[in-house]
Amino acid sequence: MDELDILKKDWNSDKSSYREYTDSEIAPMLHKKSSSIVKTLFYISIAELFLWIIISALPYFLSDDMRDRMEKSYENPLFITLTVIGFVVIFAFIYLLFKSYRSISTTDNTKKLMESILKTRKVIKYYVIYNLAMVFVSIPLSLYFEFNENIEFHDQVAAFNPKQMVVMAGIIVVMMVVFFVLLLLFYRLIYGVLLKRLNRNYKELKRLEV
Repeated sequence: MDELDILKKDWNSDKSSYREYTDSEIAPMLHKKSSSIVKTLFYISIAELFLWIIISALPYFLSDDMRDRMEKSYENPLFITLTVIGFVVIFAFIYLLFKSYRSISTTDNTKKLMESILKTRKVIKYYVIYNLAMVFVSIPLSLYFEFNENIEFHDQVAAFNPKQMVVMAGIIVVMMVVFFVLLLLFYRLIYGVLLKRLNRNYKELKRLEV
């Protein structure tokens, strides 16, 4: 429970013991809290960037075989394009969050603050949708690269009968669904909680504007 919730709870529970806070006093609290939330989201996005860099680079240092596979993958223009797009999206997300933080921190206008909160929500929403959609792109493409670059895997798949092909397709679908659900839970845990607080601040500001 944040400071604003505590103040409001105390205010409603025993008005005789606590002084009433006017709308003009609550607004700066919401402003400060919103700025703090977006700042936290910005730091989380930077941490996420480093996490994906580590995950992307880790296989390169695990074994010579994995290093060779990665080097072959980076010879493929499509793989390079998707990797570049992925990091461009992350950097753009970080920039937009920083821009939102600066906007919320510097404005003293309630309407502009509400607009900044709405923009922040949209940025995070589109970023999460992009990453979830990439699950259904990256896994099939990874298997495609493996099929073309790994001779042993290629020969095994080529020798499959129809029943085995159906089983393999089922396993791939299950993998994508599991990874999708895990990623969704990750973003709900990391960004969802903070977004709910930001949304609550937005609703409170909207109430004050009425």
